[in-house]
Amino acid sequence: MATTLFGVPASHPTVSAELMLKRKRIAYRRIDLAPPIHKALLRALGFPGVTVPALRLDGQRLQRSRTISRALDALHPEHPLFPSHPERRAAVEQAEAWGDEVLQPVARRLAWAALRRDRSTIRSFLEGAHLGIPTPLAVATAPPLIALASRLNRATDAAARADLERLPGMLDRVDAFVEEGVLGGLVPNAAGYQLAPTIRLMACFDDLRPAIDERPCGRFARKVLPDFAAHAPPVFPAEWLAPLRRGEGVSVR
Repeated sequence: MATTLFGVPASHPTVSAELMLKRKRIAYRRIDLAPPIHKALLRALGFPGVTVPALRLDGQRLQRSRTISRALDALHPEHPLFPSHPERRAAVEQAEAWGDEVLQPVARRLAWAALRRDRSTIRSFLEGAHLGIPTPLAVATAPPLIALASRLNRATDAAARADLERLPGMLDRVDAFVEEGVLGGLVPNAAGYQLAPTIRLMACFDDLRPAIDERPCGRFARKVLPDFAAHAPPVFPAEWLAPLRRGEGVSVR
């Protein structure tokens, strides 16, 4: 049975699933759905939930990157995504969970908040997408979808400012994961594949890149994902970015 990965363009958790499939040497096809209407489409495709990544694998329908990472190791044990040592595995699982539950939503809210303010580079977020429609048409129909996705993800100005205030401490935590080897080093594990796309997405925003690129987490993310076409110009007020600028490019713990 063919393996099919359903995602949305520039979705960092979808990229996480894609990286893990490549690590497992599993042939697959990717189909991108337009946000936020992907929620209804996934239900129509027989998935129980409304989130991506969504994967058809060996007759199963799987959703969320953490579910997928465990299923991949269970069904295809070669090239494991988790260490066998119990303590090291626990550390990887904790980092993966934090990346999924805490950091991933921050990156998503900031992305939608930024695109709501300036969608001039939306074409870059559609680079390499598998939508099944021409890119110019996707760009032309993007504005109402961006507005709706922003509302559904609660990407308000207040939320964006609060996320930017918390972001330096979160980046410090990812730096610690990198330096302690929790993410797997030269060969990433499930936590590395979870966190690298999130950091890479945030670094595509001109407002955030200077505070990320020279950190351990920024260097790690570029090694895992050297090519990430998306780009967004500066959009956030300077006072919102002050917490990032205070420790720009420096990991302090």
